[in-house]
Amino acid sequence: MSKFPTFMVTGTDTDIGKTVFCAGLVQFLRAYYWKPVQAGTDGGTDCERVARLSGVDDTFILPEAWRLKLPASPHHSADMEGVHIDMDALSVPQVDGPLVIEGAGGALVPINHDVTYADLMARWSLPTIIVASTSLGTINHSLLTIEALRARQVPIHGVAFTGDAMPSSEDIICKMGDVRHLGRLPRLDALEPQNLAAQFAAHFKKEDFAL
Repeated sequence: MSKFPTFMVTGTDTDIGKTVFCAGLVQFLRAYYWKPVQAGTDGGTDCERVARLSGVDDTFILPEAWRLKLPASPHHSADMEGVHIDMDALSVPQVDGPLVIEGAGGALVPINHDVTYADLMARWSLPTIIVASTSLGTINHSLLTIEALRARQVPIHGVAFTGDAMPSSEDIICKMGDVRHLGRLPRLDALEPQNLAAQFAAHFKKEDFAL
């Protein structure tokens, strides 16, 4: 077992800032980054985005196990390319440092026709960070995600919020979900490494990511 922390990162929905959060965490912890399955390559991949936003050396960005062209659920993208994503071929990379693993979309997104990301998280049993937007609907989405992971006995490390401060929503999610509030990444006017690093340092604590 690695002496360094490895985190799985999932979201409550798509397009809520999960990849930006991952880039900030990679930069914050000087961690490696891995996206097991990339679905959608037009406009760049999440690996490329994390590399650009984190500013880390390319050696910290691990290649995907599967890279699919269609921006859709991985099971559908794989079907369109005549590919089968074999769960037995997916294993956590061994690296000499912290590792951040990013899922696709939400916890119940199918990887293939039998397995969701939540099932993969249960198999790996890694501390999992839920990224939740503070926008309308987040309470329902967040608590459903927490329930889905708990039903599979996935260890939840905490919730990281993105967007404008919404203390009432953030507090009730953490209270009712019985999860740790890791911090909130505000909206960034300029998405570039220096600004992301400054905001992460201002809103998150390194001790909250120690295991």
